[in-house]
Amino acid sequence: MDSVTSETATGSAEELRAQFLAVRALSLDLVRGLSEADATAQSMPDASPAKWHLAHTSWFFETFLLRDHVPGYRLQDPRWAYLFNSYYEAEGPRHPRPQRGLLTRPSLAEVIDYRLRVDETLLEAMDIVAERCPQLLALGLNHEQQHQELLLTDLKHLFFHNPLSPAAWAEGPGNGGPHYVQAAGWLPQAEGLVSIGAAGNGFAFDCEGPAHLHFLRPHALADRPVTNAEWFDFIDDNGYATPSLWLSDGWAWVNAQSVEGPLYWRRDGRDWEQFTLSGWHHVDPAAPVAHISLYEADAFAAWAGARLPTEQEWEAAAQQMNPAEGVQLDAAGPVQPRFLAESGGMFGNVWEWTGSPYRPYPGFRAAAGAVGEYNGKFMNGQFVLKGGSCATPRGHVRASYRNFFEPHQRWQFTGLRLAKDV
Repeated sequence: MDSVTSETATGSAEELRAQFLAVRALSLDLVRGLSEADATAQSMPDASPAKWHLAHTSWFFETFLLRDHVPGYRLQDPRWAYLFNSYYEAEGPRHPRPQRGLLTRPSLAEVIDYRLRVDETLLEAMDIVAERCPQLLALGLNHEQQHQELLLTDLKHLFFHNPLSPAAWAEGPGNGGPHYVQAAGWLPQAEGLVSIGAAGNGFAFDCEGPAHLHFLRPHALADRPVTNAEWFDFIDDNGYATPSLWLSDGWAWVNAQSVEGPLYWRRDGRDWEQFTLSGWHHVDPAAPVAHISLYEADAFAAWAGARLPTEQEWEAAAQQMNPAEGVQLDAAGPVQPRFLAESGGMFGNVWEWTGSPYRPYPGFRAAAGAVGEYNGKFMNGQFVLKGGSCATPRGHVRASYRNFFEPHQRWQFTGLRLAKDV
């Protein structure tokens, strides 16, 4: 299935219908085969049930497009606004996030029926949407693509905590590609003034702009992300037990959580194995390391005699690359980082931590109304990641895209690429 490109919600009403249907269909494909319990349980406060993701994305379209822009529209069930509002204060009170797993009702079948009724109404009203609010449709589609990735990573976290180690898909994740176990090469990058941020060509989230100039000092980036083989060396060299490598908060986190390796790794005799959406498999030494926190990424960089890139360094290097290349999500099925024969780009596989805090660009202004809460209010205590992952719908990311998480979080497909000053 082709996913929507970064230029979503442009074109005729018919083109918008096709884009809308493609995104909405992929979400349902991802939950096909899940039981009612699979779709309802919540493994931690940071995660949400699959059923909630399906309902919340539908609530977004129903609220901000149908309710606000289609004359005469009536909500399918006014009570569901309380259940499926995520964090929009302007939309009123909402069910506590840590308790989403307690929502045994409505059922998965009712949520899917809700989706279909919202879809039917929005498709019928697409001429109105295309005229009045095409950018809101673009936001809604990109928002749903974000939740498709979250749905997969939340499901992986849930299944990991089940002693039966269930698999969402029976096939193995597949390794394939060349085995990059040799040392990474260093690529000198642009220096001086560079333009950073979305320049207005196609869809972009508000936090990606405005475009502005940024001065880069001489530096180089590694030609690929850090691999599992390199992470083995870090572990074997007591990287997790050497306080001089760690930020203060990171060292406290490692000891408080007894962290000895990436999330989803465990010892299998003298080897390591990892949990995937296809169950347990031996760790492929040639694949990019995934599910590491900013603290771990920063400690590894210190151990390697390097550093994390800034988000501006990363973006400037990626501006001339194709963001639709690399290992990204094309359809429901096993997702796992792996290098491809054409590896050398900067998109897909794993989100790459940068050393940059998530803060507003010069001149940033949040949008008016509830949708203005989408990004701006989270610009504290988090760090920027770039590039997308194997669970990111293909076509969703671009060089200016800014993902962000707190430094201890690692249930997403998070990895790193090294940088150094020249």
